[in-house]
Amino acid sequence: MRVSLIQIAVNEDEPVASRRRRAAALVREQAGADLVVLPELWTTGAFAFEEFGREAEPLEGPTYEAMAKAASDAGVWLHAGSIPERDPEGPLYNTSLVFTPSGDLAAAYRKIHRFGFDRGEAVLMSAGRDLVTVRLPETTLGLATCYDLRFPELFRGLVDAGAQTLVVPAGWPERRRAHWTLLARARAVEDQAFVLACGTAGTHAGVPQAGHSVVVDPWGEVLAEAGHDEEVLTADIDPARVAATREQFPALKDRVLGLEPPRR
Repeated sequence: MRVSLIQIAVNEDEPVASRRRRAAALVREQAGADLVVLPELWTTGAFAFEEFGREAEPLEGPTYEAMAKAASDAGVWLHAGSIPERDPEGPLYNTSLVFTPSGDLAAAYRKIHRFGFDRGEAVLMSAGRDLVTVRLPETTLGLATCYDLRFPELFRGLVDAGAQTLVVPAGWPERRRAHWTLLARARAVEDQAFVLACGTAGTHAGVPQAGHSVVVDPWGEVLAEAGHDEEVLTADIDPARVAATREQFPALKDRVLGLEPPRR
């Protein structure tokens, strides 16, 4: 299974419409891949808080339309990263979109853990509630976004729902890049799953981005890692390694906590 992570640069001097067209072109260039992934909030920048409201879209807005067409043109499964979604009732959500190779929407995931410690996204966006998985022919994806990476219980819930490949688009800051790689590897090891962690390059509202998108195997080995600048990171993964790893080292079968109600 070939995966391509598009580590697109998000800079303030490029209009959103221009970056949307450029992202769609990059997706089309990945024809032949099985799964293509874009980062979190690449239309606005994850730290451009003042842009969330101005650039918010309905679910089936311009980014939806552009990405659906790009997925169909390339014939790929596309995790189109996330957008600032404006719900018809008013709230904003940080929402990821996944499209089939025919351009149909397979799933939408509203980010559960909002970053900001009572500022930024944490107050501007509403929280999602639902765990989301997507069944591909080769594997089952579990969806998470950026700050979610710090909450292992979310990923364990995705594994319990059948996830074998965990996809994490992000706008992760450079100053905490060490945590980015560490946590991606930790989630892979503890859940015995592939992790596809796709970040942005560039600078969002003065916050330099970490880049360094990674593909991690179920043993925690980094199979491919991007650099700091914009690039497309491509790797071949074998989904059968998930079942083989879980059979060879069946740690998940030894779980105790979280499986039964606590005793009183």
